[in-house]
Amino acid sequence: MSIAPPFPLSFQNPVYPAYFADPFCFYHDGTYYAVGTGKDEADACPITGNVVPMITSKDLHNWNWHNRVLIPPPEEKSGPFWAPEIATDGQRFYLYYSPGGTKKGFHLRVAVADHPLGPYHDTGKPLTNLAATPFAIDAHAFQDDDGQWYMFYAADFLDILPGPPPTFRGTALVVDRMSSMTSLEGNPRTVMRAHHAWQLFQKDRDMYGQIADWYTLEGPTVLKREGKYYLFYSGGCFQNDTYGVDYLIADHPLGPWHEPAPHDLHDRGPQVIRTIPGKILGPGHNSIVTAQDGHDYICYHAWNHSLEDRELWIDPLLWTPTGPVVERFAAYIHQKNEESRNNSR
Repeated sequence: MSIAPPFPLSFQNPVYPAYFADPFCFYHDGTYYAVGTGKDEADACPITGNVVPMITSKDLHNWNWHNRVLIPPPEEKSGPFWAPEIATDGQRFYLYYSPGGTKKGFHLRVAVADHPLGPYHDTGKPLTNLAATPFAIDAHAFQDDDGQWYMFYAADFLDILPGPPPTFRGTALVVDRMSSMTSLEGNPRTVMRAHHAWQLFQKDRDMYGQIADWYTLEGPTVLKREGKYYLFYSGGCFQNDTYGVDYLIADHPLGPWHEPAPHDLHDRGPQVIRTIPGKILGPGHNSIVTAQDGHDYICYHAWNHSLEDRELWIDPLLWTPTGPVVERFAAYIHQKNEESRNNSR
């Protein structure tokens, strides 16, 4: 894999020092747009009018508040609205999101607009079936080179598989073909189940009538580089220092997906972004935007010092012969991996 030229951009983070979790950034016609989970959307606080905050920028550094851009469907107004993302087919714009207003659970929906600024109107029907999948979040639409679209998202798994490697009970990643921009084929395939200790969300969590350890993989985002597909995901608990970003590789969007790093580490940890004590806490749930300079930039959230807001951070994503690297974290991750190797000998 070739190494990109030096990055012309460096960032004074956070680039948007206000609550803006689960950021999704994209570029269109001279402007960068970002949507995310606002504080009210995260906590299901009452909102009068639209939901889903949007900010805009001309340079990725300076961001300005635009508005809330999604007109909420009446049946979802009482609940939270998580992890919005936007895709375009070149004609219209599609906002995918995870509402939890129904008593049956979280699911995926899509709203449509003629302009990236919206407003976005819900299509009136869910993308996922609550009876078959009572918890579905973090929709990410990816278009392959042949024009086919795929939907990656997170769903719950209640079984424990012996492996190898053993897989844990919890939220994990799936992919489904999209039959249109507003519908799925309905045949999701497992991308990856949680199987590392660092992916623990909570011990002895009461879920689905059973108390057991719960693990989480979420926030998938996919891109293709030099013939390979890369899926970046977040794992652990977003509320604390276990949260971080790792990645998978495949030869096709439907997989099989695999981890590029060794499996024999005592405590493998996330390989792209993670907490650095005293510097950054709980970073994750990223998107990746290719800027006008041709480089990739990773957009993610991290907690502020008071643990009240998840703020928007952006860093260059460097492609090296050993995989994608974020320089802000590279030295610390290397150090922790070396410590893990030494401890496991």
